[in-house]
Amino acid sequence: MQVDKFSDAKLSWKTHGERTVYDNRWVKLKLVDVEPPDGRRFEHHVVKLDHVVIALVINEREEVLTLWRYRFAIDQWGYELIGGLVEEGEELATTAAREVEEETGYRPVGEPEHLISFQPLPGMVDSPVDVFVIRDVEKVGEPTDAEEAARLEWIPITRMVELVGRGEVLGAGAIVPLMYYLASRNSGAAGSR
Repeated sequence: MQVDKFSDAKLSWKTHGERTVYDNRWVKLKLVDVEPPDGRRFEHHVVKLDHVVIALVINEREEVLTLWRYRFAIDQWGYELIGGLVEEGEELATTAAREVEEETGYRPVGEPEHLISFQPLPGMVDSPVDVFVIRDVEKVGEPTDAEEAARLEWIPITRMVELVGRGEVLGAGAIVPLMYYLASRNSGAAGSR
């Protein structure tokens, strides 16, 4: 096999060191001494966020369980999927199930199914996201985290595309799972019924 002049090895960046500028429970900001392929060296900002798990809860009518909530950082109301941070030592599927129950009062029936992993902003942010599909839930109570949603709503998944287009679905953590699920369902790939 012939090696292309644009091979991965030739286009990789070298890291010469890093220093932490800010660090707390939620956000770590680092300056990383990097060298791109052209040989220049400079410090590049990297934001490190905790591992997040998203639960795409879909019932037998192909409706998605959503949270309608306000996000002060962007001063906007919108729809989101259920999700949260992975606790230390916790399995990812366990996080998905726990977050669904805490945020909605529904308990997953059966094991969550892994759908996709992604990084939403890999140019400067390291924030791993894993998405699980949950196809069956039972109502066991009220949400225990009152700050998570102004209301819960079951929305047909086909309508979610319209809401994404109108800017009413907030963030990659909701948009990526919805679009991937629909695309994979239509192609017969992973995540389809």
